[in-house]
Amino acid sequence: MHLHAITLLSTLWLTSSFALHELDAGVVDWYKRSIGVPNTETKYTSPTFHEALARNRNKNVLLTVTKSNVLAALNPLNGSVEWRYVHEPQDNVVTFQKQGSVVASLSGPGGATLRSFNAFDGEMILERRLHAPDTGLLVQPNNLGTFIAFGKQDGELYTLTNGRTVKFINGSENSWSWTSPKQGSQILYSAISVADDALYLVGLESSFASYMLHITTLSPTTGQILSSATIPSSISDGLNDLLVLQEVIIWLENGVVKSFILSPSLNEKVDQLKNASFKKLLDVGLGSHGMFIVLKADESGQLVTCDNGKLVLNKDFESPGKSFYAGGLDKDNRAYVTRLQWLPKSTAAVVQIFSPELTGLVIEYSLAFDARSHGMISHVTMDPAADVPGRLFLTTTTGAVQVWEQGEHIWTREEGLSELKAAKFVELPERISVLGGEGRSQEGFVGRLLREAKDAKDLPGFIIHFLTRFATGSYESATSSATVHPTSPSASQLPFRDSFGFRQVLVVSTAYGKVYGIDTSNGDILWSRILGTGHESEAKIVPLDNTFFVLKAVGDADGNSLTAGPEIALLAKSETESTFESALLFHLNALTGQDAMRLSTSDEALQGSLVSTEPIEDAYLLHVSGQKVVVLLDSQLKVHLYPDNVETQKLFSAATAALSVPLRVTSSQGQRRLVGHQFSQRSSVTETASKVEYTAFPTWTLSPPEGHDIQAIITPIRDPVASLGKVLGNRTTLYKYLNPHAVVVLTAPHSSTLLTSNAHCGLYLVDSVKGNVIYEATLPAEGHNCNVKATFTENWLVYHYYDDEYQGAGQTKGYKMVTVELYEGKQVDEKTRSSELSSYSEKADEVTAYEQSFVYPHAISAITLTSTKFGITSKDVVVANANGKIQSFSRRLLNPRRPIGRKPSSEEQEEQLVQYDPLLPDDPRKVISHNYDVAHVRSIITSAALLESTSLVFGFGLDLFLTRVAPSNTFDVLNESFNKVQLVLTVMGLAAAIFFTRPMVRRKKLREKWYY
Repeated sequence: MHLHAITLLSTLWLTSSFALHELDAGVVDWYKRSIGVPNTETKYTSPTFHEALARNRNKNVLLTVTKSNVLAALNPLNGSVEWRYVHEPQDNVVTFQKQGSVVASLSGPGGATLRSFNAFDGEMILERRLHAPDTGLLVQPNNLGTFIAFGKQDGELYTLTNGRTVKFINGSENSWSWTSPKQGSQILYSAISVADDALYLVGLESSFASYMLHITTLSPTTGQILSSATIPSSISDGLNDLLVLQEVIIWLENGVVKSFILSPSLNEKVDQLKNASFKKLLDVGLGSHGMFIVLKADESGQLVTCDNGKLVLNKDFESPGKSFYAGGLDKDNRAYVTRLQWLPKSTAAVVQIFSPELTGLVIEYSLAFDARSHGMISHVTMDPAADVPGRLFLTTTTGAVQVWEQGEHIWTREEGLSELKAAKFVELPERISVLGGEGRSQEGFVGRLLREAKDAKDLPGFIIHFLTRFATGSYESATSSATVHPTSPSASQLPFRDSFGFRQVLVVSTAYGKVYGIDTSNGDILWSRILGTGHESEAKIVPLDNTFFVLKAVGDADGNSLTAGPEIALLAKSETESTFESALLFHLNALTGQDAMRLSTSDEALQGSLVSTEPIEDAYLLHVSGQKVVVLLDSQLKVHLYPDNVETQKLFSAATAALSVPLRVTSSQGQRRLVGHQFSQRSSVTETASKVEYTAFPTWTLSPPEGHDIQAIITPIRDPVASLGKVLGNRTTLYKYLNPHAVVVLTAPHSSTLLTSNAHCGLYLVDSVKGNVIYEATLPAEGHNCNVKATFTENWLVYHYYDDEYQGAGQTKGYKMVTVELYEGKQVDEKTRSSELSSYSEKADEVTAYEQSFVYPHAISAITLTSTKFGITSKDVVVANANGKIQSFSRRLLNPRRPIGRKPSSEEQEEQLVQYDPLLPDDPRKVISHNYDVAHVRSIITSAALLESTSLVFGFGLDLFLTRVAPSNTFDVLNESFNKVQLVLTVMGLAAAIFFTRPMVRRKKLREKWYY
């Protein structure tokens, strides 16, 4: 036991990279908490303002369910997150309702789980499983057949699940449950209406060509059936043509609006609006007042009220065109209706707020919505209870959410950042001032003298700052903030890097067709651009995963141009309502977001270049003779180059002999195999000129085991290699296996074999030129699902999986992390020069693998390795676990050569090896995300700083988190505890001593010359 403790302590000491102090949180890192884009597909998940009494005062929040499966509350005054509850991906939120200080939700298939929260602080009040998720009703939309209704007393809840089961929950107890006895019937209940003497279940009964309205009345105290009836009706669209108001049902039948009053006997007559035809019903949240909106054929709307079951046409919003309607109640329980009319090409929206209980039109104003930055408006919510009348909450097509008050913009949250498709670090140049007018390149001699004379005004301040810094020793350290402030408030400057290169531009793209440039020093957005097509205004632009390419780095930039700076390319697909899908490439300046192709101005959507009319199978950046070319391969195996000119054609032609690309190809039996491809050229003649085209042809095939598919291809992390081998304690050498063509391939069972006992996962390290397997592992499937995470660089492979198989003592179920190191030859000191060796050489297969597995206590969602500028620093493994934490592990801790069952020998101690312990310590000091809850991380990327010791780490999913780590400590900068003042004083003292003693020495030497 003591030996185990000593070994563990030694491991922690040797692998320590000094976790960040609490004071460094928020200085060397930043965290952006998100909730996701509001789910406005149904009214049961759309945003809604809610005000109630909380702690003896009225409090207002904005409640919403988002597409990221989050139930959240925002502060309507500043947009901050009051609270959020993040659901698991398989536990999707289907509906929520609020009353007083309580908000209740149903989640899972058919509404399997009920939860209730305090609406203002998010404290969970109740959580109950209503039925097993695997027995849930699978329908689209997923909220169909689910509903929540509050009872007349506090703590009373009625739930509808699976479209046929009602449960009454009083506090924490389940008082009664009722299930429709007609299990095989065509009736599906969708809503509940609570009255004093009855509980009404409203549903639809399927008929030959339409749906009929069916109502069942239950006793609210016992759940017994009081009555049941099918109302004569013919509803064509059961999802959109039916509204359940306060004890009144409204539906649309052949363009006619009809109503039915709910009563325990269900014997009321159907009423209808005569001499009027409409195409759609809109629920604006005024069901308690019997109000709703109907749309005409020209998209104009009209307010309808239901008074004692009689339908009455009220306010007519005469102006036709696309409009958004919202409603709500003020503090005096008066009803308001808002109409927002906006056209995509207009610069402002017109807002009208109407109250049928007051004088009619309350207020009308214009709203200067910026469509160039935020896309189009997709949903509107109003808050009539606000102190300022006319508060609106807007959701946009780019994922942004905004609050406006009478035309004044209050705040914006870029929730589209919760669904990133790709991210890329781009290094910043040194400080470059941006001049007005024509710029430096065109200024004359006199202009330059005037500019330098003007800049000289900052010289005294610079001298004072330099002397102060030199005297006090207050220099930047590895834990200093990377935020750089302009030298003067009036200076207009492009982003520039700090002394250590911690400040970079993080260019990210979202699933909503928008690109952002983010400052890595503080997380602020430097610029943003909406992606456009340039030829199809109705198309949807979706960036492809992990398809950013840096075409021009800082060293390649032209410093004499205003548009100088690094440039980046992004690949996206253009989707229309048809099946047509084309590929677009966007080329932009990483510092400003400006269009590098000059197809669009900064005031319009970023225009892309059409590169292919077929889906893209693979894309990569080719480096040839200092030039960079984006190579795209479409589904027809045709090659597309960007930029496509004579020079790039020649570069690609010279490189084709050495290129090999592995692709996933679907066979005629539906199985996906791994097929290697090389390139051939052919000449095509057009009306204008002849052109050489390149296509890919198969060279080898790797078929997974029968019943399995290729799940993913993972390319290695390309970093500088500082060492070609590892010197052991006995002075022998293990030379790294550095195959530049190696890729990691993951396999998974085909859908038809998921339920068989042979279902397993596979991991292969494959040479993409020859197709031979370098390393392979057969892994158990986690519940017949493969969730293997892997990363690979140089000769080091790390992967994580769930092991549910064990055979006897010493084995256990759980998550495991396996580390593999590959070395050349069959023994030590054997060198095959694998980095230069042909894949077809006999020595290409001479590889020795050292591997070891460790028990890791958590599931992970992402894994990567740190990167540094020269590759000298030891690498850390960075993982995002299921607990919302990002954690790092040293390579020393994951060394597969750690001695097993014995103490390390003296030679092994020279290598800093410690005794093997199968359990990876879950050390909270290695959690680089501190106490932040970084939810649902999908990917982690790293980047080198100018300091060799430091790596930037960026994790993104629902939230964004960036920090910097030093795996081998900050060996290239002075420690913060270093006494710089004492050093300065010592140097100054020595200088003073030299100054005073120098004349004395000179005189002494002179006297000595007189005597000798």
